Amino acid sequence: MAENSTPRIVPLRDARPRHIPIPAAAMDASSRISADGSLRDRLQRPLRDLRISVTDRCNFRCSYCMPKEVFDKDYVYLPHSELLSFEEITRIATQFVAHGVEKIRLTGGEPLLRKNLELLVAQLAALRTPQGKPLDLTLTTNGSLLARKAHDLKAAGLQRVTVSLDGLDDAVFQRMNDVDFPVADVLDGIAAAQAAGLGPIKVNMVVKRGTNDQEILPMARHFRGSGVVLRFIEYMDVGATNGWRMDDVLPSSAVIARLQSAMPLVALEPAQAGETAQRWGYADAGGRYDPALGEVGVISSVTQAFCGSCNRARLSTEGQLFLCLFASQGYDLRSLVRGHLDDADLASAIGHIWQGRSDRYSALRAGMPPDHAQGAKRVEMSYIGG
Repeated sequence: MAENSTPRIVPLRDARPRHIPIPAAAMDASSRISADGSLRDRLQRPLRDLRISVTDRCNFRCSYCMPKEVFDKDYVYLPHSELLSFEEITRIATQFVAHGVEKIRLTGGEPLLRKNLELLVAQLAALRTPQGKPLDLTLTTNGSLLARKAHDLKAAGLQRVTVSLDGLDDAVFQRMNDVDFPVADVLDGIAAAQAAGLGPIKVNMVVKRGTNDQEILPMARHFRGSGVVLRFIEYMDVGATNGWRMDDVLPSSAVIARLQSAMPLVALEPAQAGETAQRWGYADAGGRYDPALGEVGVISSVTQAFCGSCNRARLSTEGQLFLCLFASQGYDLRSLVRGHLDDADLASAIGHIWQGRSDRYSALRAGMPPDHAQGAKRVEMSYIGG
């Protein structure tokens, strides 16, 4: 099926927003918040998951994330001096872990473009929760560099990877990534990650109606029984440069209906609290879930908001803290770290920021006029990761 022929208007602007002032109370010793794992936001959501962007660069130009019309050869990326160092990232992450974070995901841009990333992985892998448990340390990648880096990442302490792959057909996939990168090289990266023990591996497919939805069944058939968990993600209105329209969204319910028409599925329980994906297991001839066949998931962030259980924070590559994927502004933690704040005060600042959190954009989207949802100013996915 061909791309939607409706012209796409892409606003040309800097994807990096201005920061929100750190709450004044965070700098007041009399109102210091201790990091004891009990932190809750205004909607009583705990802090359990931290996404860390390690670079704003990517070697793909996917239309839903870094469209070539904006991120062209003249786009100015952050200079190295503005990026958080690995030591600064680890110091900030340590305070988040003290507040209850149990999972850290490294993102980008494309995180494997960050030089010597395995050194950061090793630093984060050494962290322990207050209960003495290692973190769930993961990474999301487009897979282009995974074949050559999987072994070193595993040796450094990375546990799992999630690979973005939007179709098996080269023509469809290259239309999505817009740099003519072949599917075979991504599949080689997945195989290398499996061989290195970076599992269970998840593959994320962003489904855009009329562009790659014909790849749903081929993707499911390919990964069924492979040990790889395939997840279908609704095309989201992240940022303001991807020309998002509701008409381009294929609801997860329609994805499951297509899958059910070809192979029986059984609904599965969530694997953990706050999980974004609804899980479905492949069924055997008797209609029972067969673990050997594996499972698929759907992430319905447009049609079925999961804001009520969202326990994720996002740290940009130069140290801005965002409390929602759809936020328009972040809190400047880099200035605190480089301003020689001690660890207790840094932890307190993070605590005050999270306590003031009330973000629930996806839950509110349904009541917004279409032009508001499509035109709202938001941070770009390439800037803070998915």
